[in-house]
Amino acid sequence: GAGNGLNQLNYPTDVLIDKETDSLIICNWGNGRVVRWSRRSGTTQGEILIGNIACGGLAMDEQRYLYVSDHVKGEVRRYKFGENIGTLVAGGNGQNSGLNQLSVPT
Repeated sequence: GAGNGLNQLNYPTDVLIDKETDSLIICNWGNGRVVRWSRRSGTTQGEILIGNIACGGLAMDEQRYLYVSDHVKGEVRRYKFGENIGTLVAGGNGQNSGLNQLSVPT
């Protein structure tokens, strides 16, 4: 069931398949983190990739950069695997309708 343990999800909002590691990368909005779950048999819990984020959506490019939207901060950041700060690529100027702003990005 839903919860905040590494073996649980709480309001997941997006998921993508990482073919290179045969895993799922999940936007776990209710727990404020992005987690990776192996698709291999016997996996019992996820691994936290990015913490302290109101994750709304995910994408990955050909160079394996992970793009994550943050509902609360109104921004999209690009992450390398193993990095937990990321580089701002869109928004980041508060939530609103300005040309340099995002409003609840997904």
